[in-house]
Amino acid sequence: MAFEEVGEVDVLIANAGISIRKPFLEIDGADWQRVLDVNLTGVFHCAQQAARRMVVGDGGVILMTASTNGLTGHPFYADYNASKAGVILLARTMALELAPSVRVNAVCPGYVLTPMQKSEYTDEMLAEVNAGIPLGRHATPEEIASLFAFLASDDGAYFTGAVISVDGGETA
Repeated sequence: MAFEEVGEVDVLIANAGISIRKPFLEIDGADWQRVLDVNLTGVFHCAQQAARRMVVGDGGVILMTASTNGLTGHPFYADYNASKAGVILLARTMALELAPSVRVNAVCPGYVLTPMQKSEYTDEMLAEVNAGIPLGRHATPEEIASLFAFLASDDGAYFTGAVISVDGGETA
């Protein structure tokens, strides 16, 4: 296991996510389970293992990638939406239980131009989405990474239990 190789853990970024774009009535049990296994159960196991090391060590920071889909419903993503809502409440619960030695936060990106996004959306769909975002575009992965870096740093030392949307104003 990676923990045995690296020793102490100061920061964990639990950044797991898959989606299967289907109408609610077409999601089968295997797809539902696969999405929840990766997006929620995998995050749980990684976070729990890191937290166990952090609470007996010098503390640390656990950051989880949720999604604006965990805050508001989006058609064709019932399984993804449910998994990301679960990540949000997992982060908040952990923040309460692990404070003050471990800080836990959830980052909720909106649309980010990742390979996963490009594979699911046509150029026309991307343009339609961009038209609904007040800043008029998808985020870059680097913009999201900057928030993670801040939250992991001493500058973010008073953040725990936070659920932060990074969505170009979409949920405003």
